[in-house]
Amino acid sequence: MMGTKDRSAVVLDEQPLWLHAMDQLLRRAGIDVVGRTSDPNGAVALVEEHLPDVLIAGIDTANAEHVACVRRAQEIHPELRTVVVANGDSPAAIDAVFEAGASIYCTKTAEQEDIASAIRQAFKQSVYIAQERTELRRQVTAEPSPASSELTRRELEILRLVAEGHSNSQLAQMLWVTEQTVKFHLSNIYRKLDVANRTEASRWAQLHGLLPAASGALGAPAAAA
Repeated sequence: MMGTKDRSAVVLDEQPLWLHAMDQLLRRAGIDVVGRTSDPNGAVALVEEHLPDVLIAGIDTANAEHVACVRRAQEIHPELRTVVVANGDSPAAIDAVFEAGASIYCTKTAEQEDIASAIRQAFKQSVYIAQERTELRRQVTAEPSPASSELTRRELEILRLVAEGHSNSQLAQMLWVTEQTVKFHLSNIYRKLDVANRTEASRWAQLHGLLPAASGALGAPAAAA
């Protein structure tokens, strides 16, 4: 359970299977699903009617009307947390969703436990808040690298935390995933960056501007280890 007792949600997705999957995920988490729909305008109407705690919006970020429904829902209910679950991860699409008022952006390729974690963090306002994700993306795009462009947003997040000195068990707790999931992401990171271990990955992150300036000194102990 997520500790989300007495919280409510509206679920939007044009694909019936995803609509059902999100409905089930929320119910297992103890969140009361007060409405679900495949119509963006219908989702806005449900938000206005029920004033839920969270809107799970499976939208097409390339569709301006879909993004607009996020903005309208937020205008109607300013305390609403909106978790967007969409295909693609282009910076322009993510920026548009965050500017519309969303708190969280997840891709549909994410594992269910990652989406559940994102929903949890929407309430706790921790590692998944929009500002932090936007700042991380800007750090990456400020120093473009062919290898970094191959990393997913989750892999970039894990790489940054590894470079800051966090262990696998700490990462699992911070991101609300299993250690096995962390190890899976790390193996993909090592492969994509052509490095052998977390020390080399940390050094790569420093050299390519993935760490805030204040964190740059963290690499020296790691390299010496």
